[in-house]
Amino acid sequence: MGGAGRRKGDEVGGVSRSPGPGGEGRHRPTSDLSSSAQEYLLTLRIMAGDGSRITASQVARKLGVSTQAASEMFRRLASDGLVSLAEGRELQLTTAGRTAADGIFRRHALCEWLLTEIVGLGWAESDAEAERLQAAISPRVEQQLDDLLGHPQTCPHGNPLDAEIARRRPPGEPLSSVNAGDRATIYRITEQAEEDAALLSYLEARGLRPGAHITVLARSESLDSLTLDGPLGRATLGLRPAALVRVLRGEADPALFHRVPGR
Repeated sequence: MGGAGRRKGDEVGGVSRSPGPGGEGRHRPTSDLSSSAQEYLLTLRIMAGDGSRITASQVARKLGVSTQAASEMFRRLASDGLVSLAEGRELQLTTAGRTAADGIFRRHALCEWLLTEIVGLGWAESDAEAERLQAAISPRVEQQLDDLLGHPQTCPHGNPLDAEIARRRPPGEPLSSVNAGDRATIYRITEQAEEDAALLSYLEARGLRPGAHITVLARSESLDSLTLDGPLGRATLGLRPAALVRVLRGEADPALFHRVPGR
């Protein structure tokens, strides 16, 4: 998910230590969190999604705010039991924080499904618009959207809405690891890839969406490129962006890919 509004904290302060990754400290419902707090939680969820060790200064750079502002926000989130500080000032979502971040991601995904499949916006544009909408959705509207959209288990790019869903689905493998001549199915565009609007637009323009069948034509470490044949013809990616796209070998089970009813 791309960055949305940027807000700076108004106090100086470091990140407080909470009871630990399980986080039994007090915490508020997601609906009570400010849009800025939701943005920080979602950003931490995305940045730490691949197992990376994340600090307040890294999040600050990502969001375009000062380290002081990010530290103050994480201090508040820690006091609410949503974030903890591990060794080396590493930030971690507590159990409650992960649940809250998953809820934010779910609302964002529902907005994206609405904007792409019903309104007709492109991937990159719908991502930006969804960030404006997600914090304003009430539980009642969220449920109505879920019903309208056929209860999706993933966002339009194929990423699971929460940890429980992720455990039930295959992990996939990087497109960059597929050799020339091999066939595969586009499985998901990772959250890290979603941060790159140009990459999102290119993948969408070439029809490389979850469920698309591809054949890798050429893969070169020296040229740092991978060329494939997809639904709309040839496409070429650098190996680094290709590593942000997950595939399943051969023809994957169509049931893994959500389709909005009537679309």
